Amino acid sequence: MYTLLDMPTTGNLNSQLNPHVSVDCVIFGFDEGDLKVLLIERDLDTIDHKTLRYSLPGNLVDDNEDLDTSAGRVLKELTNLDNIFLEQFYAFGDPLRVKNSADAQWLNAIRDVPTARVITIAYYSLVKIGDYQPAPSSFARKAFWCPISEVPALAFDHNKILDQALISLKTKLRIQPIGFELLPDKFSLGQLQKVYETILGTSLDKRNFRRKILNKGFLKPLQEKQKGVPHKRARLFEFDKEAYDKLKSEQFYFEF
Repeated sequence: MYTLLDMPTTGNLNSQLNPHVSVDCVIFGFDEGDLKVLLIERDLDTIDHKTLRYSLPGNLVDDNEDLDTSAGRVLKELTNLDNIFLEQFYAFGDPLRVKNSADAQWLNAIRDVPTARVITIAYYSLVKIGDYQPAPSSFARKAFWCPISEVPALAFDHNKILDQALISLKTKLRIQPIGFELLPDKFSLGQLQKVYETILGTSLDKRNFRRKILNKGFLKPLQEKQKGVPHKRARLFEFDKEAYDKLKSEQFYFEF
């Protein structure tokens, strides 16, 4: 069966698309202290039901491209997001991925073989929301950032894919400094801590967090402070990629 965005716009398969392999993309962004995910609203004109109208962006893999290339192409085609590093994190192959009657009806309306099984390779990424303006195209009516806490019931098994992406994100956050991907180039330690707390879903001790993150050695203090804030201006830092590259061969774990 197909994930929501695994469908071409007609009922006939494009001969270049593999009908049994797809990619789905979970794109995380951080905005105003909130972790968000990029969702797409699907076209439901073909069915009566108005439930489960949202999904993650994804599509079938072209037989002439590798999986990584396919993920980048699909994301670009459906949301206009381009040049984003995507990391493969899981594969989904439950033979019963289509369980909702509305989804089944939608598949029957657009697919020659609506019960065909599809294996989905899932990718995730972290982006600065301010750097990207998603624009829907193809079979997506709308592309928008949705707070993780407000994600509705999604099509097919996309809630399960999102949950697994969050698990992978939390694990990665503790072994690599990926939180910097969500922040401006210059940020305060308070902003960085907020990213960690939001993704991990817990409060962290301020003093302990700062001591441990600074001891890693890949934060560069700046002779600048925050501007336009209603509280005491905090010192700003930059992520020192060169310092991190020298350390990344070492095994370390962020335990706060």
